[in-house]
Amino acid sequence: MESREKHLQDLSEIRSLMERSSRFISLSGLSGISAGISALLGAAAIYWYFDMTPFINKAYYAGSGWTPKLGIEPMVFLSIVATLVLFFALAGGVYFTTQKARKKGQQIWNKLSQKLLLNLLIPLVTGGLFCLALIKQGQFGMVAPATLIFYGLALVNGGKYT
Repeated sequence: MESREKHLQDLSEIRSLMERSSRFISLSGLSGISAGISALLGAAAIYWYFDMTPFINKAYYAGSGWTPKLGIEPMVFLSIVATLVLFFALAGGVYFTTQKARKKGQQIWNKLSQKLLLNLLIPLVTGGLFCLALIKQGQFGMVAPATLIFYGLALVNGGKYT
């Protein structure tokens, strides 16, 4: 009987080792929530800047008398907001993920996390460059859908490591 328990324990350890070596399991759900909160705050800042309500964009109408707030041009303001949202989303993701990994006694930066990051960055960087090209061409209406498409591709590409 003792031999059987030892074999089961050995199998359990082998399974645990295999799981840790093939999956990055420290990704925290709170990191996704913090990214969402960052995006909502960024959207609120843009709504405030352009005097938007959910139904009427006052800045869109020619005779509205809208002037840039804070003395900042719209494209500069949008770039600042996008950079801040990206920074706070990444910072929250790193913070909550490291906290979860510490609680579980796992390493954050290993071969698996490097592969995960590489597989996420390839579509994200490509999409970012594509969106910059869209902005340069004046295709502003295509930027939001393109970001969602490339973000989804990044998640699918990195999903095999989580």
